[in-house]
Amino acid sequence: MSGTVCSERQGAVAVVTLSHPGKFNAMSRGMWRELRSTFLALQGEGDLRAVVLRGEGGHFCAGGDISEYPGFRFSEDGLRDFHENDVWGGLQAVLDCDLPVVAQIEGNCMGAGVEIACCCDLRVATESARFGAPIGRLGFPMAPRELALVLREAGAPSVREMLLEAGVLTAAQMQARGFLQRVVPEALIADEIARTVQRIQVLAPQAARLNKQALRALQPAQPDAALNSLLAQAYAYADSAEHREGINAFLAKRPADFSILTS
Repeated sequence: MSGTVCSERQGAVAVVTLSHPGKFNAMSRGMWRELRSTFLALQGEGDLRAVVLRGEGGHFCAGGDISEYPGFRFSEDGLRDFHENDVWGGLQAVLDCDLPVVAQIEGNCMGAGVEIACCCDLRVATESARFGAPIGRLGFPMAPRELALVLREAGAPSVREMLLEAGVLTAAQMQARGFLQRVVPEALIADEIARTVQRIQVLAPQAARLNKQALRALQPAQPDAALNSLLAQAYAYADSAEHREGINAFLAKRPADFSILTS
């Protein structure tokens, strides 16, 4: 099973659930595409007032589905297509949603999970939630568009800690650094999300949509020249020894050894 992204209406609220049993809701290619189609559909539902984005089974999202990676990541064209179309297509659809999007973050929020959370307007987490992007262990960097997003929302100190030393941060740390609005005990997360959504629903829906549009328009943008320069060579590492070692080691359930490799 490659996982699913499901949307359920609860009155004027859409609850979008990432579901990949046995993999802590790791995102498959199919799930990225479903995330895009789900949010494009929600954008057109004029009677909706808010979206809750959550993971199934007590976890938000543990990253990408690494079991799929050997099928496309070792080709530069395949790697580019994955990040620029599948991943960014899903993230952009969430970013472009005119409805207030509330992230309900529990358990693992790693890699792709952090990226998805960065697309949400309000982020509420449980005390046991953990945040990181330990992809250096897999032999690859964060893609440029995704890095620009996470850098903007999570802040440079947190991003450097996640990427350069595979740091895993607690919910308390992420709240102190401004990433999370609220942190609550596990038993209270559903009630806190309900209160958050209720506060949104009593406000003017047209004002919310206009505020979302204005917030997007006023968001500092990555300079095109800088981004294009990065993108030109961003996926050239696809067939590198480090990339292969990191992914193959993970799938073989052994520590990666980068000490004797050259690209």
